Amino acid sequence: MALNDLLKIAIENEWQKQKSDFVKIKQASPVSGGDICDSYRLETTNGVFFLKTGKVNAPKDLFEKEFNGLELLTEAKAISIPQPLFYGNAGTQGFLVMEFIQRSPVQINFWESFAEKLATLHQSSHTHFGLREDNYIGILPQQNNIVDNWPDFYAFQRLEPLIKQCADSRSLSPENIRQSEKLYKRLPEIFPVEKPSLIHGDLWGGNYLPGTHGMPFVFDPAAYFGNREMDLAMTRLFGGFDRKFYWHYHTIFPLAPGWEERVEICQLYYLLVHAVLFGGGYLQQVRKILTAF
Repeated sequence: MALNDLLKIAIENEWQKQKSDFVKIKQASPVSGGDICDSYRLETTNGVFFLKTGKVNAPKDLFEKEFNGLELLTEAKAISIPQPLFYGNAGTQGFLVMEFIQRSPVQINFWESFAEKLATLHQSSHTHFGLREDNYIGILPQQNNIVDNWPDFYAFQRLEPLIKQCADSRSLSPENIRQSEKLYKRLPEIFPVEKPSLIHGDLWGGNYLPGTHGMPFVFDPAAYFGNREMDLAMTRLFGGFDRKFYWHYHTIFPLAPGWEERVEICQLYYLLVHAVLFGGGYLQQVRKILTAF
């Protein structure tokens, strides 16, 4: 999809406003994107950059929250992030401009490096679970009210809002709702006490790439201070990461005993996200986990 003139002018104007730098867009070439955004390789008079633009149903502040999430991960100085430049709006359409990362061949120690960087990110901690602001996972609102323990945060900031959406749409049965309420009560005995970790929040195979020198870059965060097992569980959905990644992570920052039994519980949130957005087989997986626990 080509950029319209209104969007080009808005980006150039915002560039000058935010960066005090006069830039003209020479060419915008579409690159593979997702269901939520259109993405472009942006050639300008000041170099090559990456542009994301919102589709019709994208929330107005989607890119503001993504920008803040990228900055939060950058501040941790743990894992490589495409540096965000600025965000703005052209009428009702939002946009985000950031550093363009050229995909490179994977280096031989890629997965070990990835594991080490993620473990370092997870060692960035906070006094409470949550974040100073709400954000999004995909286009779904993600509540981040500050809570002092993970079971309450996970039950009522993550699972319950999406379970309610599924219940309201009758995608889940009354029995499934009762099962979810039982699960909320069991979470304190399922999860061991652990300090909050800064997590990416949406770490699946489509949200990283081998960039400069073939090393890992991550993007599209849904970041907050949570349980680090959430990131690890998400990496195991949709194909999973290389087994060297998991082995190396455990040698650096071992998970508490019983983590294998908690993977499905952590994946439940991500499956609920997909169930709300896409329905289908994701609902079946949600029902299976609720029934098992």
